[in-house]
Amino acid sequence: METVIAFIIIFGALVFFHEWGHLVLAKRAGILCREFAIGMGPKVFTFRKNETLYTIRLLPIGGYVRMAGEDPEMVEIKPGHNIGLLFNKDGKVDKIVLNNKDKYPDLKVVEVEDADLEHGLFITGYEDGEDEVLKRYEVSETAFFVMDGQETQIAPYNRQFASKTLMQRTLAIAAGPAMNFVLAFIILIVIGLLQGTPVDKPILGKLTEDGAALQAGLHEGDIVREIDNEQVSTWNDIVNIIRANPEEEIGFVVERNGNLHEISVTPKAQQLEDETIGVIGVYGPVEKSVLPSLKYGVLETFMWTKEILLGLGKLITGQFSIDMLSGPVGIYVSTDTVVQSGIFYVMKWAAILSINLGIVNLLPLPALDGGRLVFFALEAVRGKPIDKQKEGMVHFIGFALLMLLMLVVTWNDIQRFFL
Repeated sequence: METVIAFIIIFGALVFFHEWGHLVLAKRAGILCREFAIGMGPKVFTFRKNETLYTIRLLPIGGYVRMAGEDPEMVEIKPGHNIGLLFNKDGKVDKIVLNNKDKYPDLKVVEVEDADLEHGLFITGYEDGEDEVLKRYEVSETAFFVMDGQETQIAPYNRQFASKTLMQRTLAIAAGPAMNFVLAFIILIVIGLLQGTPVDKPILGKLTEDGAALQAGLHEGDIVREIDNEQVSTWNDIVNIIRANPEEEIGFVVERNGNLHEISVTPKAQQLEDETIGVIGVYGPVEKSVLPSLKYGVLETFMWTKEILLGLGKLITGQFSIDMLSGPVGIYVSTDTVVQSGIFYVMKWAAILSINLGIVNLLPLPALDGGRLVFFALEAVRGKPIDKQKEGMVHFIGFALLMLLMLVVTWNDIQRFFL
């Protein structure tokens, strides 16, 4: 159960912050955002706030922000259609009722002659029961279609994604991956504040219960002055001497409460790849303060970004194996392992996954944010956008291939871990 809860929280946080980045920058640009979704597939939970429907969906394979103009509008009014109109206090059309008109006693029924709900914002038509009297009705920018009792806000062109400047569109798309890096940075800062950040001082940190250090009489907080008559001034000095002396007794001179103590310790041997090193079961010193935690967040974010990029580089050099990829099943199994190690490991795992999600989404592949940014770059070079239908086809094919890859990776995960 702990693994399930951790997986849901991690997945939800990663997708939420990614899509929230898209949502905030899109709304700031004035784009109508119809839906903010976490997950795919059938809706599990929904609520509406202002213009946006917020949903949680069944399948944990991503999320999205549905922006007006990105997909064909679901409702189109054509000449000859009979529609019902409701008006606001300014006399503009506020609701366009498409069916079940008998449920609205104040409805004005009109046979449409012409309509423009993107630029001109008007409907012309003949009122029910009147002949040869063509009337024009001004439509509010925030009017709604009503079908089967469900309301859908219209999207004037100035509220659509394509109407915004290249910079506004670029920021709205790039904000998603950027927020994943921000989330990782925040998580790592919190780890630094709660757990402490490493300090390169000759001071002993926590001691393990079965370690040689505790058995010999060393204490947490001891200041190491000498080891085998060799002065030490940093934690790395201590580590290097201990590692170089497996199963060999070494003499510590430590300061404790202002007094010096001489203690002999025999490091236990431990195999590290092709090397045997000495360990005494002691952690390095840490400090809990803001500036070191900020530095820790920056360095760890940079380090993991570098590691993930190096891993992706193997795709280019041909050192790629399908086992290097993990889908939801593989991530769940890894999360189960991490959960057993404690909350700080879970938090770091979430930060690593967030960085990974940010990097993957920036890859120049169709259907990913990086692929869309490539089209924006081409638009900047050409001075005009790529044909919308052609771009849409590229993204559709890319999305289909990504879903196919997801199925292959998921099946491979099931075979690796359960069969």
